Parts: sequence; structure tokens; C-alpha cells
Amino acid sequence: MANRLSADSDKAVCLIEAGPRDRNPFIHMPLGVGVIARTGWVNWNCETEVEPHLNNRRLYWPRGKTLGGSSSINAMVYIRGDRADYEGWGAAAGADWDWPRMRELFIALENNQAIHDEHHGNAGPLCVSNLGRVNPLTEDFVEAGVELHYPRNPDFNGVSRKALVSIR
Repeated sequence: MANRLSADSDKAVCLIEAGPRDRNPFIHMPLGVGVIARTGWVNWNCETEVEPHLNNRRLYWPRGKTLGGSSSINAMVYIRGDRADYEGWGAAAGADWDWPRMRELFIALENNQAIHDEHHGNAGPLCVSNLGRVNPLTEDFVEAGVELHYPRNPDFNGVSRKALVSIR
């Protein structure tokens, strides 16, 4: 958001983040998320309110307390959300919130490093890339789904969203 606001040279933006700079190596390595998940030095350790549909349990909700906020402490997946949700928002709030408009914005914002097709952007400010290294157990998990006849889907932001996601 600060990037978008500061794009207007007539505006000054002051960004304030709680916590330390994001220099700790655990923030920058994949397994680090497991180390920082329950620590208080870069994580507010929030929980949701009681969730009636989860047997009145609270869910752990990590929130970043470092430069970069929650983006710095989460293992992230780029997923656009379900088309039906945007259609509902469009019906309630107007065409600026419907799926065709939101899809157009997603594509404009995306800078996909791996996929170059009509479903993905390659010139936007949001860099989207595949994992550099994939855990072998993750590969086994996907293969187990394929053996159970779930279709493989290498791109859940593409044509089909109703299939098992492939990691390659």
C-alpha cells in the first residue's frame, strides 16, 4: 500500500512498522517460518475469536512484528480467491468488485516468473515465483492425490481451480 501511495510524487508517505528490521536469517529461509511461528520477537501471536464451526476453538493467527509485517513471517501462496466470492461482491457493491474486473486487476499487478499466458501478468509490481526447492514429502503428497484420481493442476490461478495442485 505504501508503494502505491508513494507513486504519487505530490504525496509524502510515512511507513511505521513495529518490531526490528527483517534481517534475521530465520525470516529469509523456508524452514525459518517454523522457528518464528510461536516466538514473540517478530510475531504478535494473535488468535481469532472463538469459532463456533470449529467446536468453539480459537485459531492461531500469526501477524508480523517486523519490517515487512506479516509478509516477512509467512510461508506464502499466491492465490486469487474464488470467482464466486467476487461475483457476490459485484452483485452487492457493483461492477468494480466483480470477477472480470478483479481478474483484470490481478493480472495487471502480477509479475509471474514462471507462467506466461492470458491468465497471468508479467509486468506488475507483485513478483510471483515457484519454489526454488520442493520438499520430497510435498511431492509424495501430490502423487498420493493423483493415485486417488484427483487431477493434477499445475496452476490453480489459471483455467481450472477444482483440482489437486501440482508443485511443479
